[in-house]
Amino acid sequence: MAAQIIDGKAIAAQIRSEVRERAASITPSPHLHAVIVGDDPASALYVRNKERACGEAGLRSTVHRLPATTTQEELIALVEKLNRDPDADGILVQSPLPKGLDEHAIIMGITPSKDVDCFHPENVGLLVAGTPRFLPCTPAGVQQLLVRSGIDPAGKHAVVVGRSNIVGKPMVNILLQKQKGANATVTVCHTGTRDMAHHTRQADILIVAAGRPKTITADMVKPGAAVIDVGQNLVSDATAPKGTRFVGDVDYEAVSKVAGWITPVPGGVGPMTVAILMQNTLASAMLRSSRPHARA
Repeated sequence: MAAQIIDGKAIAAQIRSEVRERAASITPSPHLHAVIVGDDPASALYVRNKERACGEAGLRSTVHRLPATTTQEELIALVEKLNRDPDADGILVQSPLPKGLDEHAIIMGITPSKDVDCFHPENVGLLVAGTPRFLPCTPAGVQQLLVRSGIDPAGKHAVVVGRSNIVGKPMVNILLQKQKGANATVTVCHTGTRDMAHHTRQADILIVAAGRPKTITADMVKPGAAVIDVGQNLVSDATAPKGTRFVGDVDYEAVSKVAGWITPVPGGVGPMTVAILMQNTLASAMLRSSRPHARA
């Protein structure tokens, strides 16, 4: 029996609609500021997607486009200006940054209450402590994919493949929390794991963020498991219009015949990352104006 496809586009649209309804009560509407340095095509596309999502979610957005020659001092000066701006509810600096710019220093320079990507160590620490201000966008998007598809992590064995600061580590911390939509038993696998298949075959929920195509094959998946593919890999494909296409970290065709649920690539986790960014920007605006916490 083929796996049920988890439609990230549809669920992301639900979240944007919910944000729009809540944002309608705020005057002026929440305002996201995005900073992009240089002319990386992928980064430009991501920022355009975020602009469009803001419009659909009833938020305002401003994009600060800086040349690749921008210095560390100039970028930090802009971040500090936005930190002081009462009309800036959320700040994100699009990565990767051009060579010569210190991404860690930039992240450290963003006021934590406006860090809607949830990369600042203060926000990471709040998550680990179980009292998050915001949730990191991609892992929180994965959690919402599960919950809104009727897959309750509570009591289940979740296996996370990957230990990055952006996905793997925060994903583990989200699923470990003793609260609704979490409370799972979590195993994390990485490049140092011996016999990874031994662990993945035990997973009721398998979340893959390895950064390599077809890391997970059908024989590594427990029948009926929920498989969430976070991967975004550009590969050659002579049949595609541009000669390339995006694939995940899971062998989709084979695994979809074993799993109970599966996310496609594209159209799975990607749209959810942007939807949670909208949610976090709304939450920031409400927190900063002493309104009730807006995080779902």
